Amino acid sequence: MSLSVHSPSPSALAAVWEPDGAYNLAATLGPLRCGSLDPSFIQHDGAAWLAFRTDDGVATVRLVQHGPLRSSAVHATAWGPGAEAALASVPRLCGAEDDWSVFDEPDYSSELPELARKGRYLTPGLRFPSTGRMLDAVVRVILEQKVTGTEAKRAWRYLLTRFGDATPAAPCMPAALRLPPTPEQWRRVPSWEWHRAGVDSKRSATILRAATVGASLERLAGEPRAVVTAGLCSVPGIGPWTAAEVLQRTHGCPDSISVGDFHLAAFVGAALTGRRTDDAGMLRLLEPWSGQRQRVVRMLYASGFRKQAFGPRLAPSDHRRR
Repeated sequence: MSLSVHSPSPSALAAVWEPDGAYNLAATLGPLRCGSLDPSFIQHDGAAWLAFRTDDGVATVRLVQHGPLRSSAVHATAWGPGAEAALASVPRLCGAEDDWSVFDEPDYSSELPELARKGRYLTPGLRFPSTGRMLDAVVRVILEQKVTGTEAKRAWRYLLTRFGDATPAAPCMPAALRLPPTPEQWRRVPSWEWHRAGVDSKRSATILRAATVGASLERLAGEPRAVVTAGLCSVPGIGPWTAAEVLQRTHGCPDSISVGDFHLAAFVGAALTGRRTDDAGMLRLLEPWSGQRQRVVRMLYASGFRKQAFGPRLAPSDHRRR
């Protein structure tokens, strides 16, 4: 694995990261994108465009994978005052610190559920990304609490479009690309704008509390899982589900299980036993793979298995104009 940096123009920095072994950029970065219209992460013309803040300032980043699956390279270009820091974060962002060696070891793999083995076969080159950007992930996950994915994506898009800053300009950059708000900007969002975004008072209050301690949350980026979980759960309104979902994005945690998820326990139970189960049952089923449980869950989903659905699909109510 290597990262070489150069300057293709006076306004940009570029780097090439060469991963070891098979690699799939699109599959790796997929969980970081909040829907197809996420203003902070846009797929455009074969490239992934991201906008985010670093300790040195804001940055616009373009990522493109070149070459075949098993001998590819990720070409990264960055603009803005945070360009150098952004490029330094690219390997970790792209999953360089994620280690599948134990999971793929033949003796370990042979004991995995058949569907998990199938999922791994279908997703060669998948890595777990680590953004290290705590507040961005925390806000996004809070928006996902107790609502459908459609509602959460709509809220994220509205709030970033309305209150996020313009990102440093770059050639051929998608016009809709925006930076997520800073802690101060989140705190200044008026109550009626939360309502227009479809965010109830409980979730908006939790986001405001998280923004108030935003600097402290960012310091958790370099801490181990237990410390991060305790720090996040010290914020009223953030519980184990939110902490696990954040860790999956910020730390690439291979073992964080989203206990309390509306669908997950039933899905895991159906995939592994043919019967739905609850959170306690899910944890018992996944116990043999402790340390790798999130990998098992991801591979179950990647296998294409879907649990049987009962009842009508939920049609979310829109209260924004009431």
